[in-house]
Amino acid sequence: MTTFENLLYSLDTTTGILTITLNRPTKLNALNAATIEEIRQATQQALTDEQVRGIILTGSGEKAFVAGADISELTALDDIRGRAAAESGQAVFCMLETSSKPIIAAVNGFALGGGCELAMACHMRVASGNARFGQPEVNLGLIPGYGGTQRLTQLVGKGKALELLLTGDQIKADEAHRLGLVNHVVPQAELLPFCVQLLTKILSKAPLAVGLVIDCVNAYYDKDTNGYQAEASAFGRSFASEDFREGTSAFLEKRAAVFTGK
Repeated sequence: MTTFENLLYSLDTTTGILTITLNRPTKLNALNAATIEEIRQATQQALTDEQVRGIILTGSGEKAFVAGADISELTALDDIRGRAAAESGQAVFCMLETSSKPIIAAVNGFALGGGCELAMACHMRVASGNARFGQPEVNLGLIPGYGGTQRLTQLVGKGKALELLLTGDQIKADEAHRLGLVNHVVPQAELLPFCVQLLTKILSKAPLAVGLVIDCVNAYYDKDTNGYQAEASAFGRSFASEDFREGTSAFLEKRAAVFTGK
C-alpha cells in the first residue's frame, strides 16, 4: 500500500468506507503538484481495492477543506507548463468524478480555487456551517484550470457561475446550498458522522446499480455520448446482474436484500 506525505488514508474495513484527508494544515491544505499526484495515487489505490466501497474526501483541521492552489508554485509556470498542469489536474479530478464508487466531499472550511474544483469533482458535497466556496482566480490574473468553469456551470447554472467566476466572490455554505452547489449543510461537529451516515445509506444499495447510475449521470455532460442510449444500455446490463435477482427476490419475499456487486 502506498504511503503519502500530504494525505491521510484511513479505511474502515468493517464498513468499507475510506476517508482521505488532505493534510497540509500549515498551508490550509493548499494544492501543490505533489498533493495532486498523491490524490491520483490514492484514488487509483481505492478504485482497485475491493475492500473500499465508498470514499469521504475532507481536509485536516476546522479552517480549510482546501484553501486554493499553492501560489508559490504557480509563479514558476509559463503558458506551456500552465496548460500541462491544468491537463494533469483535470485528469485526476475526472478520476474522482467517474469513479464507480461513490465519493462525498466533506467540506470543513474554505474551499477556494482548486479546493472548490476538487469538491465539485466529487459526487456529492456536504458542508460545515463555516465553509466558504469560491473561484477567486481572476484576482490573480488567472482562471480556474481544474474544471471549475465547467462543473460550476453544471451545478449552479450559467448566469450564477459567470457571476462567481468573474467577480471572484466567496459564498457561505447556506448560499452554496441554496444554489445547489452543496447537498447539505451541517454543524462542524456533525460533518463526518453525517457523511458516514449518507454514504452508509448509499452502500446499502446494489453496488453495480450505484456505479451505473454514476455513469449515466456523467453521460449527460459528455458531448460525445447520447445519455439516453447510455441509460438504456446500463438498464439492460442491470437485468443480467445477480444483484437484480437478489433485489427482486428480497422485495417479493419481504426481506432485506444482500447485494454482492455482481
